[in-house]
Amino acid sequence: MQERTLEGIKVVECAEMVAGPYCGKLLSDLGAEVTKVEAPCGDPARRRGPFRGDLPDAEGSALFLYLNTNKLGVTLNLENKKGRRLLGELVRETDILIADWPPSESERLSLSYEIFSAANPRLVITSITPFGQTGLHRDYRAYPLNTFHGGGEGYLLPGGKQNLEREPVRGAGFLTEYDSGLCAAVATLGALFCARLTGRGQQIDVSKQEAAMALSRVDIARYRWDGVVESRAIRGARPGNSIRCLDGYVQIHCPGDHQWRALLEAMGNPGWAADPKYGDRASRVKHVEEINARIEEWSTELTTREVARRVQAKGCPAAPYNTIADLLQDEHLKYRGFFAQAEHPRAGKLTYPTVPYRLSLTPPDCPRPAPLLGQHNQLILGARLGHSTRQLLQLSQAGVI
Repeated sequence: MQERTLEGIKVVECAEMVAGPYCGKLLSDLGAEVTKVEAPCGDPARRRGPFRGDLPDAEGSALFLYLNTNKLGVTLNLENKKGRRLLGELVRETDILIADWPPSESERLSLSYEIFSAANPRLVITSITPFGQTGLHRDYRAYPLNTFHGGGEGYLLPGGKQNLEREPVRGAGFLTEYDSGLCAAVATLGALFCARLTGRGQQIDVSKQEAAMALSRVDIARYRWDGVVESRAIRGARPGNSIRCLDGYVQIHCPGDHQWRALLEAMGNPGWAADPKYGDRASRVKHVEEINARIEEWSTELTTREVARRVQAKGCPAAPYNTIADLLQDEHLKYRGFFAQAEHPRAGKLTYPTVPYRLSLTPPDCPRPAPLLGQHNQLILGARLGHSTRQLLQLSQAGVI
């Protein structure tokens, strides 16, 4: 059997909701053995949904099921000394620990990097918090909305809109959380490589706010260079963007003159485009609202696919805004095998997005379903750590697992 890329790497994940679990998922997709540690009440993502048929079920949250494929699952009450001791036993033979404890909580519960690394010098600890392990805001708690706006991206949305009086908008879904998890996974792989070379692990300090700032890195640089504070009226203010069609919307990207000419050719070179006020990029940005209204006089007679094909054929980037239903039926994604099915004992057979890459030597397996709450207590805490069934029962009765 072909080994997977991170075969043999052991990861313990003590994280909830999205950022930390997404980091763990990225590693498990590469073949690492990831053991998810939940409180006996479970990860809050289990109660977040969405749920099939809108019927809440702790074992049926689509959010939890997606983020925790390919993982093992145990329960530990880390407020309890016995629970923390069991975690210490688990981490002693682990390569990576992913944790989202606030700094004050890790200090209060004696779950610091120094304590864990004393028992396992090769251990890499990836700490993911809203504002990092140091600084004035280290102990601040935050929701995804807070860290997203704390990174500056929300101020720039919706892009290309002239109304600066309205409030900024939130990013879609858990955008900053996923971005933080991705940054954490990349840093973790780098630290793991270093640990294999030097024999020493280290702590990775991931700030969700700083991960969010990476989304606006060009705008930050522009302010440093030119003193220009980007706004939603400046960003994305160009012909195209979100253009309405007969059955939805299409994105057309034409910042350059050659792309503008290609778009006009796809539209049949309409007479209005000969107006000198549309002659250069700066002028087109100034008149973007009326230009887009003109484009929609043409596009609303066509479907999104028709508009995209005609514009692409002339050399201007364009693509429909796909719905999830569109993506699930997309022939290209079917050919690539991007979606795969996994059968969960409670949620049943579901279709999951897989990985956006292909490895020629160590291809990923089909996803295994997310664990039931405490599903692998017997395997991990019992068989591997040497606790008997009787001891596990006593731990359960004491609220430790």
